Amino acid sequence: MIKAFRTAMACAVVSALGMTAFVQPAAAQQTATVKGERYIPTIWIDPDGCEHWVMDDGAEGYMTPHLTSKGLPVCRDLNLCGTVNTDQLFKTDSYRISAAGRQRLQQFFASASARAFVIVGHTDSRASDAYNMRLSFNRANAVAKVAAASGVQVSDVRGFGERMPLASNSTAAGMQKNRRVEILCFQ
Repeated sequence: MIKAFRTAMACAVVSALGMTAFVQPAAAQQTATVKGERYIPTIWIDPDGCEHWVMDDGAEGYMTPHLTSKGLPVCRDLNLCGTVNTDQLFKTDSYRISAAGRQRLQQFFASASARAFVIVGHTDSRASDAYNMRLSFNRANAVAKVAAASGVQVSDVRGFGERMPLASNSTAAGMQKNRRVEILCFQ
C-alpha cells in the first residue's frame, strides 16, 4: 500500500511540474537486452567517383563534406588507366580469361595506385545488340573478378556492347579496336 501511495505521489509531482513521465515501481524496473542483427555500415563509390554512406533502412548520403556552389558533392577524378584488347584476354565468343591474361591483369591491379575501379566492356558489331551487351558485361565482370581477387575495390561493372565504338566497324582493324575492356580509376 505504501509503494502504491509513493508511486501515485511521484506521478502527481511529475504531472504538477508539467512533465510527462511514467514512473514504475522498483520491482518492475529491469534492464532488458535486445538481441538483433549486427549492422555493418556500407560505403561505396558511385560511377562518378562520389562516396556514399548507406544505412540499413535504405537511407544514404554523400560522404564528402565538400560541396559545390550548387550543393553537389565534390567527387574524385575518374581516369582511364587501362585499356585491354579483349583478343588478348578472351577467345572468340567467350568471357573466360586466359591464364596469361589473368596474370597480366593481376600485375596491373597490384601496381595500380587507384582507390577504386570501374570496369567497362565493349564489343564490335558482328552479333546482335542483345548478345553484344551480354558478352561485354560478362567480359567486364570477368576482369572485375580478377580485380577483386587481387584485393582492390571495384565500384561498378558495365557492359556497353557495340554502342560506344572507338573506330568504324566496317574494317577488321576497326572492329579489333572496338573489342576492349576499359579500366577506369578513381584516384
